[in-house]
Amino acid sequence: MRTPAENAQLALLLEVAATPKPGNVDRDREYPDLRFEHFMTGAVGASEGLRMAGAGEPVGESFECAIDGMADQRGGNTQFGALLLLVPLVRASATGELTPEHAAEVVEGTTVADAAGFYRAFEHVDVGIGDPPDEMEALDVRRGADAIPELEARELTLEDVLAASVERDGVAREWVSRFSRSFEIAERIASGEGNVPDRAARAFLEALASEPDTFVAKRHDEATAREVTEAARAALRGDADPDALAGELVDAEVNPGTTADLVAAGLFIALEDGLAV
Repeated sequence: MRTPAENAQLALLLEVAATPKPGNVDRDREYPDLRFEHFMTGAVGASEGLRMAGAGEPVGESFECAIDGMADQRGGNTQFGALLLLVPLVRASATGELTPEHAAEVVEGTTVADAAGFYRAFEHVDVGIGDPPDEMEALDVRRGADAIPELEARELTLEDVLAASVERDGVAREWVSRFSRSFEIAERIASGEGNVPDRAARAFLEALASEPDTFVAKRHDEATAREVTEAARAALRGDADPDALAGELVDAEVNPGTTADLVAAGLFIALEDGLAV
């Protein structure tokens, strides 16, 4: 039987193998500097941090270790957001039943030290983020470890830090909403038909159609994110070809990365709930 850490690693591999996922790297599409092999290598590299989470080690320390290992490939940031979802979910599964309630307990139990680990993780890899609100300037995650004294002065836990980003970051929103979309995606994958990567691709398109991707909004703008959502809805209705849309978004370098992160989390939940591969 696979451990929670092993299922998290498998979830990362299944997510990148799913195709088509419009705008994202998959087994059929790549960006010139971000390739399928980088994601597979990132999943392998994250394994030690995932094992730490499964062994009950602190969330922040486990996350930093996972990111350090993930970054040991030439593509850069492959799965930062996915691992930010997976680490607390692995911790929850390893310490009790994997439910939204127990996952929320893990989040609520995070500490200032966990927040420090989160900030140190940004020193291992470049992450595409925007400028913080004025009141959070001293806590800009791009400062890495230099922001830790401010974290400690304000006594901010990792939950506190992510709660400040819920309006503009879909991964942070999952942390404070009991991973609601992740569990919903897990149900879609578990109840789907066909092989698991195909189910994941379908779940990706459905998730993209249900809500604008916050990574697209940050890297481009909210109008572009809404356009991508409308295009995904057209593909679901059969009015557009998902494969063609995938190629168009890759060519335009429009990458719905947050939606991919959610699918990885959904895959993990489904695997932990008994999804056979």
